[in-house]
Amino acid sequence: MHLIDVWHPTGGEGRPLDIRVSPAAYQHILNDLHVRGLIPEILIQDVQVAYDNQLASNRQSLTAGFAYDKYHRLDEINDWIVNITGEYKHLATPFVITKSFEEREIHAIKISAPGNTDDDSSRPAIFIEGGIHAREWISPATVIYMTNQLLSGYANNSDIKEILNTFTWYILPVFNVDGYEFTWSKDRMWRKTRSRHGVCLGVDPNRNWDYEWGKHGGSSPNPCSETYRGPKPFSEPSVRGVAEYIQEIKEPVRGFIDFHSFSQLWMTPWGYTHDQPKDFKQQDQSSVSAVKALESVSGTSYEHGTIANTIYVADGNSVDWVYGKLGVKYSAAVELRDRGEYGFLLPANQIVPCGNETLQALLAFAKFIKNNP
Repeated sequence: MHLIDVWHPTGGEGRPLDIRVSPAAYQHILNDLHVRGLIPEILIQDVQVAYDNQLASNRQSLTAGFAYDKYHRLDEINDWIVNITGEYKHLATPFVITKSFEEREIHAIKISAPGNTDDDSSRPAIFIEGGIHAREWISPATVIYMTNQLLSGYANNSDIKEILNTFTWYILPVFNVDGYEFTWSKDRMWRKTRSRHGVCLGVDPNRNWDYEWGKHGGSSPNPCSETYRGPKPFSEPSVRGVAEYIQEIKEPVRGFIDFHSFSQLWMTPWGYTHDQPKDFKQQDQSSVSAVKALESVSGTSYEHGTIANTIYVADGNSVDWVYGKLGVKYSAAVELRDRGEYGFLLPANQIVPCGNETLQALLAFAKFIKNNP
C-alpha cells in the first residue's frame, strides 16, 4: 500500500489530499495524475511497513503500570480513566458523556481543584478532546499524557496549580470510540464513525456539527467520502451527545481544544470561510502564546491562523460550532506532530516528547485565557 500526497502545480491552500492506492494501481495513478497536471509527493512508500514499525515501537516501553509512552486500545484507556481518577480522587472524577452508534460508552474526566464544588459554577471551564478522527492515535495519547501531568503535577508545579485553580477541566481522551477501536481491529487508517448511511459506513464526526453545516465546502454529501458530513447535522450519536454535554456544563466554558494530527498547526475559527471572525486578533494571540511555549521545549515549530486560511475550508466542524453557537471565544483546533514523515503512523517514542511540548502550549493557552477575558 502506498500513500500519496497530491498538490496542484499552481499552488493551493492547506494540507494536500491523501490518497491510498494498492501496488497494482500505483503506477497507473501516478501517470493519471501527471496527465491531469497534478504533482504527487510520496510520503509513505508502504503503509503496511510503517504500520508494522509503529506497532513494533509500541512494544518497546519498559514503563511499569500504564505506559504513557505507548498507544493503548480503548478498553485500556477506559481502565486508565478509572484508575487515575481513583488515585487523584481529590482532584478528578470520571464520567460518561454519551454512547456511540455501536453502543460504546464515551468516557471522560473532570478535574476540579480543591475549593470548587459541583454547586459552584463561578469558576470557568476548559474542555479538551482527542480522537475525533479515529486514525489519529497521537491525539488521544497526548491528551492522556497531559492529563496525567496535570494531576501528578498539581502538588509541586506552580504553573499547573495555577491553571487547575483557575479553571475546571473537562477532558475527553477518545471521542470517536467506534472508529478508534476499528483502527486497532480492522483498518488502521480508518477516519470516520461506524454508522451506516447508504452504501458506505461512517460519517466524518468533524463535519457533523450544526454550524454552517454543508453550506460552504470542505465536507461531502457522498457517504463513501472520508469527509462525508452525514445526512443531517448531529446525525452521529457521539457528536450529538458531546455537543449536548458541553451545552449543559454549569461553569461558563472559556476555552475549547480539539486535538488532531498531523501537520503541526494551532488554529482558530473560522473553518467554514476564509473570512476572519470579530475576535480573531485575540484568538490568534492565544495561538501565538501556545506555539511559542510549545517551540521552547524542543524546537518543534507550529503554524497558526484560522482553520480555513491555514489548512483548508471545513464546514460543520467542532471549533466553529463551539465558537459560533456557544460563544466560546478561545476555541482551537490543533494538529499535532508531525509534518508528514510518519503522518498518522507516528512512532510511539514520540508520544512523550509530543506530550511535553503540548502541555506547555496548553498551560500558555490557559494562562492567556485567564488574563484576556
